[in-house]
Amino acid sequence: MDDTIQIGSRGDFGLWAIEVAKQIVGEQGFELAQAARDGTEDDVRAAGNALGQAITNALLEVFDGLLDEAPADAT
Repeated sequence: MDDTIQIGSRGDFGLWAIEVAKQIVGEQGFELAQAARDGTEDDVRAAGNALGQAITNALLEVFDGLLDEAPADAT
């Protein structure tokens, strides 16, 4: 998620969400599945936490971008 994108509509946000979800599931989902298959309970917990953190980071990233664009008199 290093590229900056412009979200100007609900459709743009939907496309961003789909792409981010695919990226997160591709990376973190694989780690979780592998931990569930081969790992210990602690491995599964750690992989699940990493998946949750990746989702949180993506949501905060877009939220922070929205705050940067808020009008100055919106406080």
